[in-house]
Amino acid sequence: MLIRVDFEISFTFPEATPVVLMTYLHPSRDTTVRSAEQFSIEPRVLVSGFIDSYGNRCGRAVVPSGSVTFRNQAIVDDCGLPDLVVRSATQANVQDLPDSVLMFLLPSRYCEVDSELKDLAWSQFKGTPPGWSRVQAVCDYVHRHIRFDYQQARPTRTALEAYRERVGVCRDYMHLAITFCRCLNIPARYCTGYLGDIGVPKQPSPMDFSAWFEVFLGGQWYTFDARNNVPRIGRVLMARGRDAADVAITTTFGQSQLQLFKVGTDEVSL
Repeated sequence: MLIRVDFEISFTFPEATPVVLMTYLHPSRDTTVRSAEQFSIEPRVLVSGFIDSYGNRCGRAVVPSGSVTFRNQAIVDDCGLPDLVVRSATQANVQDLPDSVLMFLLPSRYCEVDSELKDLAWSQFKGTPPGWSRVQAVCDYVHRHIRFDYQQARPTRTALEAYRERVGVCRDYMHLAITFCRCLNIPARYCTGYLGDIGVPKQPSPMDFSAWFEVFLGGQWYTFDARNNVPRIGRVLMARGRDAADVAITTTFGQSQLQLFKVGTDEVSL
């Protein structure tokens, strides 16, 4: 299966402004790219690339004052299969976890593990078997608890606030589910990327970048999605981190005003 992904994002800047960009496909997708990424900034500026501490491909630049547009597009090959389900995947004791995953048990900007959510997590999920079943129980709970409403998106909303307000967008579902998992000693990390309406009915709302999360079970990472709460086809990863703060598509070090935001994800043929 071939999937075309693309975006166009425009800002207005009052003055020359440094930016950090996570507008690229994740390096783990390199072997699946069939039509190379065509990233551009208009007007043209010099972009220097780097890999951050989470393994994400990033860029940095200084953009001029006025209107600036970021674009990218690519075609990737996808297996066409839904997210892997391994109900036998087990949860390791904390003392047996690899050093590299311990950070994904700790509190982070949007995931308040050190809050009332810890006691809630244990009271709510201690009766479920540890491992895959427990993570799925978390997803089921979060999926029921939060009502999706794009009009009530708020970039500062934390997991605890999402729990209390019971409304949010995909990132809020993931932050709450990640927090519950970490409270239960299950390493969990945040993912962002493209997820189109492939294998599901077309949605009338405009496309956006999507969020999901991964948990460490049975010695490897598995994908979960508390918003959709069913295995999906065609996730195209851009970045991973502790939460949304680590994977912002654009970070501007100065004032900016968003003018245009378009995202596309479609199955295609060459």
